[in-house]
Amino acid sequence: MSTIAATPYDALPEDLLDELRAAGLDPVPVYAAIVGALAEDLPPDGTGVDVTSEATLSDEIVTAEFGAREDGVVAGLGIAALVFAYVVGDAAAITDRLPDGTRVVAGDVVLRVTGPVKGLLIAERTALNFACHLSGVATATAAWVGALEGTRARVLDTRKTLPGYRALQKYAVRCGGGVNHRFSLSDMALVKDNHVVAAGGVLPAYLAVKARYPDLPVEVEVSDLDQVRILLDAGCEQILLDNMSNELMTQAVALNDGRATLEASGGLTFDRAREVAETGVDFISVGALTHSVKVFDLGMDLPE
Repeated sequence: MSTIAATPYDALPEDLLDELRAAGLDPVPVYAAIVGALAEDLPPDGTGVDVTSEATLSDEIVTAEFGAREDGVVAGLGIAALVFAYVVGDAAAITDRLPDGTRVVAGDVVLRVTGPVKGLLIAERTALNFACHLSGVATATAAWVGALEGTRARVLDTRKTLPGYRALQKYAVRCGGGVNHRFSLSDMALVKDNHVVAAGGVLPAYLAVKARYPDLPVEVEVSDLDQVRILLDAGCEQILLDNMSNELMTQAVALNDGRATLEASGGLTFDRAREVAETGVDFISVGALTHSVKVFDLGMDLPE
């Protein structure tokens, strides 16, 4: 029967787990995500079966290839390898896997996996779902990074991530050459327009956060140059320029004169990337890297 081996966490290849840790990912929730994803196809208790494979295949050992069907940057291949290890166990052997962050062209083989064909086909879609999505994030990020080349601006992600996938998506942003913004509501303060309204202005909002959490970095969202002046006079070190025109951002950069880091945000499109970067801002934040990214086209092929 083509059931899932459901390899326990402590029996997974330690080199794959160490690789995740070195990349800044906690392997435990990654494993949980893999288990949950596979359970959508077959329950791990052995009660389900891949009826198509059962009807059409023997369980011969084959080597399958993951191939790129377009140009881009790959990410999530280590997670794909863990999917095969979970489904097939020790019978899976991964070879020729490219490092995450590698730029590829259509036709490149990014990973080979050898194992029982039924198990490989059970794992195929889940492994591809992880790798295609994360490679899409990395590829989109790399495009923005390329558009900003030669300027001081760097591409920044946001918290506009798929629920439960924040760490993975932010990892893929790093693979594409981008920079991570805050991971949660507690690792830095971001004073946005609603906070400003509730506190009675940018200055009282900023001072309230600094008084309560003096050791945390604080960024404040502004919409005009007067707010920039007020915050600079108060010693604010991070300012978010929200939905400003290129002209206003250029003036904000001149007014700032290197005192704070400036982030451009709101309504930014890829077509505007270069001109926004040329205003002199330090960061351009792009929610689309994670909330609406196009998947990267990878496919798994068996030998004919």
